[in-house]
Amino acid sequence: MREDTIEICHLKKAYGEHVIFSNLTMKLKKGAVTCLMAPSGKTTLLRILAGLEQADGGKIGGLEALRKSMVFQEPRLAEELTAAANIQLAIRRRMFGKEKRSSRYLVEEMEELGLSGCENQAVSELSGGMRQRVAVLRAMRMDADFLLLDEPFRGLDAGTKKKTMNYIRRKGKEKTMLLVTHDLEEAEAMGDWICTCSRLDGILEIKKQQKQHRNLKRKETDFLCCFCCESAVTAGHPVWKQSGAVRPSCR
Repeated sequence: MREDTIEICHLKKAYGEHVIFSNLTMKLKKGAVTCLMAPSGKTTLLRILAGLEQADGGKIGGLEALRKSMVFQEPRLAEELTAAANIQLAIRRRMFGKEKRSSRYLVEEMEELGLSGCENQAVSELSGGMRQRVAVLRAMRMDADFLLLDEPFRGLDAGTKKKTMNYIRRKGKEKTMLLVTHDLEEAEAMGDWICTCSRLDGILEIKKQQKQHRNLKRKETDFLCCFCCESAVTAGHPVWKQSGAVRPSCR
């Protein structure tokens, strides 16, 4: 296995008789953003990668020693705490003498995401979109190497979504990210690599985007397009596309 990849090989997961995936195989490039689009099973995969659930079979390589952080579909905040206190939960240890600087950065980042003035407000009093941004800030401020993002822009209006995209790209630079979305435009705007499939199973192909990421505050019509991939299987064998695809090499 290559050191610059996370390899998912022949992964199996079922809940009773309901099979989520039975032979999921794919490869994630470390230090890059991979966007995944599939009808179902995406959240289960993220939870397995995060260590919140166990797979029934298969193996995952390349996660050793990686610190993980996750944005859930639901904000999952401590309701009795303020917005700032929820975000500060992500800081596992204090740096003595640097608390004031850390607080200043927190205020600046909350302002960047349109949360200025909400620092001392209980999250139970915030709107759904504001709560989602607090959850994003909390996850991004963790000292994590691998970020798992489960529809992080859900419930955000267009302007706030662009701000949040810019923030994630800036804070997550050179980190490994797996972002789940139903929105192709989000995938094109965020992803270095994109996988789209009709079913999250079998050998999946990840296609590299041939573009430079730009500031997402530009008009939506400025976004560059990419060609997405599909997992194709003929007679039980994968059919591979050649233009920059990553082919899993599990044995």
